[in-house]
Amino acid sequence: MFKNILVPTDGSTLSDSTVARAVSFASEAGARVTFFYAQPDFPMPIYGEGALIDPTTPEQFSRAAALEAERILAKARAVADAAGVSSSVDTQVSEVPYEAIIEAVERNQCDLIFMASHGRRGLSGLLLGSETQKVLTHSKTPVLVYR
Repeated sequence: MFKNILVPTDGSTLSDSTVARAVSFASEAGARVTFFYAQPDFPMPIYGEGALIDPTTPEQFSRAAALEAERILAKARAVADAAGVSSSVDTQVSEVPYEAIIEAVERNQCDLIFMASHGRRGLSGLLLGSETQKVLTHSKTPVLVYR
């Protein structure tokens, strides 16, 4: 049924658990997995009274983010390799992770998004929002939410 499953990951404990379950699901479905990490963009400094000065240059930030993406994606890919599931990785710099996830689906021709939910409810869910909720709202691709 599903041939290529996109699994967004951020390297958190919850994401690691989701990666393991997604790999198991892909193995059972005979699908391949594409792991995706949305790299943060360089935060624009805000100048004014009491502003903190960050000595990090945009280039240093970019290199550090790319190394973090590589580490997180290699860890996820190792889980797939151990299970004998075919996998690939993708990353993109984006200020808006849910948009980057949807773009990754199209770019990698995925037919399912398998992602975690932090389970925020009520006011905190409303105020903080959820990348999962945003993907559910905006994606035309089916989304399997793992809790």
